[in-house]
Amino acid sequence: MVRKLCALLLAVACVPACVRAQSGDNLPDAPVAAKDAATIRNLPRNILHDQRGIWTAPVHMSDRSAVMGLLFFAAAGAVGSQDTPFMRNHFTDLNTAKHANTASNGLAGLFVAVPVAYYGIGYMHHNSRYEQTGIMAGEAMVNSAAIVELMKIASRRERPGVDNAQGKFFQPGTGFNSSFASEHSAIAWSSATVLASSQKNRFVKLGIYGLAAGVSMSRVVGRDHFPSDVLVGSAVGWAIGRYVYRHHHLEEK
Repeated sequence: MVRKLCALLLAVACVPACVRAQSGDNLPDAPVAAKDAATIRNLPRNILHDQRGIWTAPVHMSDRSAVMGLLFFAAAGAVGSQDTPFMRNHFTDLNTAKHANTASNGLAGLFVAVPVAYYGIGYMHHNSRYEQTGIMAGEAMVNSAAIVELMKIASRRERPGVDNAQGKFFQPGTGFNSSFASEHSAIAWSSATVLASSQKNRFVKLGIYGLAAGVSMSRVVGRDHFPSDVLVGSAVGWAIGRYVYRHHHLEEK
């Protein structure tokens, strides 16, 4: 089981670095072809291309990205080793957990609603910047949800409220209710990354990322996830949001 867990964490840890490598962080942004632009018509094909690019990213990983992946693996492992004692000794008040759970659902819903509003406003006012921002955020969320759902099926981790927060992996019957990784965090961070990338004001960017961090923190306070679950989910969401924005953003003319 230890070998399985290490292999799973290694694969997950590679996602941010792999996506970062694919996003071309070491190169200037290349012009986006019209066929790859963020439009409703291109959306299904773009999502399929995104998934192919994400899963084949290790082939194109640079040495720098590989090192980053290993560092993230080490960080996730260090956090994960403290998951059980942390959850046993913190946030044990059920009333607080209930409020945190409500807050996390509300904030996550906000990150879904804002892109819809962006697209709607852009469509009505013929504003291509708003339209593509809304579409890219939606695309990033779909990609993140797909990745995290596969991680849940593969990890089958118990939730903190089960078996005194032992957080065991590969437990039968866990399925889509697996704790690893946090889908709320992945969705919030993927949407937030696209929304923040479209902004020029650093304080607005900070505010958007702050709300995404609020989603991640509230999932732990609400005892829905372990700290390592939200760490990995947040990293996956951020990386995929960055990937989508860099690959499908067209500068407004």
